[in-house]
Amino acid sequence: MTAAQHVPAPPAIARHRSAMRRGALSRPLAVAVAHGVVRPGRSVFDFGCGRGDDVTRLRSLGFQADGWDPAFFPAGPRTPADVVNLGFVVNVIEDRHERATVLRDAWQLARSVLVVAARMTWEAKALRGSSHGDGLVTGRGTFQKLYSQEELRAWIEQTLGTRPVAAAPGLFYVFRSTEDAQNFLASRVRRVAVPSVVAGEELYEAYREDLAPLVAFLAERGRLPRPEELASVEAVVERFGSIRGAHAVIRRATDADQWDRITAERRNDTLVYLALGAFGGRTPFSSLPFALQLDIRDFFGSYKAACIEADRLLFSAGSADAVDIAARASLVGKLTPEALYVHESAWGDLPALLRVYEGCARALAGTVDGANVVKLARRKPKISYLSYARFDEDPHPALTTSTVVSLGSLALDVYDYREADNPPILHRKETLVSPGYPLKERFSRLTAQEARFGLYDAPEPIGTRRGWSAALERAGVQQRGHRIVRRRMTP
Repeated sequence: MTAAQHVPAPPAIARHRSAMRRGALSRPLAVAVAHGVVRPGRSVFDFGCGRGDDVTRLRSLGFQADGWDPAFFPAGPRTPADVVNLGFVVNVIEDRHERATVLRDAWQLARSVLVVAARMTWEAKALRGSSHGDGLVTGRGTFQKLYSQEELRAWIEQTLGTRPVAAAPGLFYVFRSTEDAQNFLASRVRRVAVPSVVAGEELYEAYREDLAPLVAFLAERGRLPRPEELASVEAVVERFGSIRGAHAVIRRATDADQWDRITAERRNDTLVYLALGAFGGRTPFSSLPFALQLDIRDFFGSYKAACIEADRLLFSAGSADAVDIAARASLVGKLTPEALYVHESAWGDLPALLRVYEGCARALAGTVDGANVVKLARRKPKISYLSYARFDEDPHPALTTSTVVSLGSLALDVYDYREADNPPILHRKETLVSPGYPLKERFSRLTAQEARFGLYDAPEPIGTRRGWSAALERAGVQQRGHRIVRRRMTP
C-alpha cells in the first residue's frame, strides 16, 4: 500500500476490525479466485485489509492488488478497482448507519463486482459473549453482528438497491453489469465435456489445431457458433469452406452420438438457468449476454417459449410428488426412503427437475466449500450439501460437515462432525458417482464383497464408524483399503 492523503477512518472498523495473520488467501478472495471473479487482468482492492496479508498474497500470485485499512493503513488511498473485497468487515460494526455507509463506500469503488462476506448465525456456538444492540460483544471485547444467509442478502439488496448473488454461505457478489451477473449464474449450471477422437479422420488430424477452438465452443455451448463468436473463423472457413463443413469433419472424427448428448445437455443447462432466473425477476432478453441470447434462439426458438418451458419446470420442482417421482426415475444417485444422494461428479446427470430443485438451494446458499455429495430430500423441500474427506481414498469416508438448506423457511444451517467420535460414514459409493467415474468399478467390487460377508444385513447400525467396526468384528473380517479380508485367528 502506498501513502497518500489522510482518509478519515470509520471509527467502528478501527475499533473492532480483527487483523489476524494468514498464510493463504482469506476465504472470500479464495472463493472469488476459484469462481474466476478475481482473475488475471482485473484489479482488486481490499477494503478493510487489516495488515494487508491478502494484498501481499494476491500480488505474489500475479494479481494487481491494493488495500486500505483504518487501523493499519489509514493514510492509504481508497481507489476504484474492478473487484472490491469487503471481507468480514460489516459484521464488526456496531452502528447500523455506519455499517450501511461502509457497504455503500465499498460499492462506489467497485467497477465490476463487490465481494461481501460476514459471519453467520451458526457460528454463535463458537462465540462467548453478551447481547449488545443487534449483535453481541465477545469475551475479547469485540462486537459481532451474526447474519442468517437470507438476512445478509436482503440487507445488501436494500442498502445498495441491487440484488446480490449468493457465492457461498456468508458470501455474496454484487455485480455492476447485468451481463456479468447472468454469465456467472449461467456458468454454475453448465458442465463441459469433449468427446474423444474415435476414428482416424485425416482432415481432423491434419488440422486439429485449427479445429480446436470450434471443438471447445461446441462442447461449451452445444450449438454452432456465429462467425463473430469464433476466433479462428477465417482459418476454419479457408480449410473447410464453412463452419458447418468443419463441424461435419469433427463429427466424423469423434462420437457423433456424444455431440448429440452434449447438445441436449446444453439445452437442459439453459432451461435450468432460465428456471432459476425467476428468482428476483427474470432478466429481459435484450439484457442477457449475446451468447445466451443465441443459445435460447437455437434451442427454443424464442425467449417466450423458453420461459414458458422453464416456468413449468420450476413449478414442478416445487411439488413433493414431482420431486419424488424424479428421484425414483434418476439414473444416478443412491436412493433411500427419505432422499437421493448424488456425488458431485454426477450432479450434471440428474434430471432437469432435480437440477432445478438443487439449484433453488444453490441460489440461497451459493457454492458450499468442500461439499462433494448432495442429499435431495424426496418429500420435504430440503437439500443438504455433505462434505466427505478423502472420498476416493477412504472406503467408507466420514462426514465432516453438513450444510442444510430448508427452502420453505429460507434457512441455512451448518453442522460440524470433524470432532465427533462416532461420525456418520458412507457406503455403496459406486451408486453416488457418475457412470464414467474412474473408480466406480473399484467401489462396486468392494460393495459386492461386503454384501457377500453379510455386512449389509442390518443396515441401520452400520451408518456410523462405531457401528461399522462392530459389524466387521461380528463377521470376523477387517477392512484393508477397498478390500475385505478375514481376520487371522490368534492361537
